[in-house]
Amino acid sequence: MVKWLEKFRTVFRSTPKTDVLGERGENVAAKHLRNQGYTILERNFRTPVGEIDIIARDGKTLVFVEVKTRAYDDPTPEEQVNNTKQHQNTKAAKMYLSRFGQPQPPARFDVVAVVWPTGQPPIIRHTSDAFEATF
Repeated sequence: MVKWLEKFRTVFRSTPKTDVLGERGENVAAKHLRNQGYTILERNFRTPVGEIDIIARDGKTLVFVEVKTRAYDDPTPEEQVNNTKQHQNTKAAKMYLSRFGQPQPPARFDVVAVVWPTGQPPIIRHTSDAFEATF
């Protein structure tokens, strides 16, 4: 039983990031969401099938947030959340939601794009309900 618990903790724990720009972007995105009234529940929720950058609550709705940070806006960060990434996020969200049993809380997928040119303040774009679950 102890080995199973340790494996579970290893799979679901957050690990440090080495992408400095990405980490800064996630911090700015989390602050933006808090300023919009969201409650941050988890950051960097990792599963064997993918990672969710931020899990938040907006009222009674769980929000799975993909954060894309780039130094330039071409292509836009939002365009980087392609079908593959949407499917990974959906699978990871399904694992997270499995904690709740039935009925599950309402949930949606948002994208926060952070464009942060060197030496300038970041530009933040938040797309609520950015895509539908792929399952």
